[in-house]
Amino acid sequence: MISSNRTLKMTIAALIIMYMFAMFFPFLWIFITSFKTSGEIFGTGAFRVIPENPTFQNFIKVVTEKGIFDAIKTSLIVATSTTVYIVLVATFAAYAISRFEFKGKNILLGLILAVSMFPQMIIIGPVYNLFLDLGLTNSYAIILPYSTITLPMAVWILVTHFNQIPLALEESAKIDGATPLQTLFKIVFPLAAPGVFTTAIIVFIAAWNEFLLTITINSNKEYHTVPVAISFLRTQFEILWGEVAAATTIVTIPTLIIVLFFQKQIVSGLTSGGVKE
Repeated sequence: MISSNRTLKMTIAALIIMYMFAMFFPFLWIFITSFKTSGEIFGTGAFRVIPENPTFQNFIKVVTEKGIFDAIKTSLIVATSTTVYIVLVATFAAYAISRFEFKGKNILLGLILAVSMFPQMIIIGPVYNLFLDLGLTNSYAIILPYSTITLPMAVWILVTHFNQIPLALEESAKIDGATPLQTLFKIVFPLAAPGVFTTAIIVFIAAWNEFLLTITINSNKEYHTVPVAISFLRTQFEILWGEVAAATTIVTIPTLIIVLFFQKQIVSGLTSGGVKE
């Protein structure tokens, strides 16, 4: 019996290790490729784990010639603005859905979830025409349509956390003379901090990685975000895979730092409520 349990645990551990390796391997290979020359990438050294002649030329080119830091700056502006805007809107929306009783609440939540299921290819045409008519193409106004991919998710996460905050706390605050806004920002909002924090991180990463909306609406290179800038690392006849790998390595660092430093908060926000039992 003991041997059987041990075998089962070892099998599960082996499967987990294989899964983690399969998830991590693409990032490892991109990192290795970023130090290879073009000849080594496409030649006999394509499958060599350690580059024969490591080089930093790919990094130097994407920084000095391709202006990858300009794209990173644009992505930071867009992703940060989107995060602040979405978290603020989602907080009010989720609080109203959580605390107010009205007919069709479940239907409303279902519609919010349904919005997030629409493929971007369906909405990109109308959004582009609207932005073209309003003169908002090639600008930071791209953060507005980002709500279609981030707001539904943010509302759902926050509704879950607001539902787990005892209503008695708000009633006590009202008895003490607190206004609804004071109750929200001084009582409810701090208690829902894990959920708000998690929502902000998820929204930031989603906005950072968005590609289709940006490349369609912003044709000006000045407003290209990181994914779009990387897609243009090519010549007329080939994709510059070494530079693509180097740029990918550089731009992955911000999101990697966020996840590594705040992984406990992310897990806590996704798995726990606003208050501890």
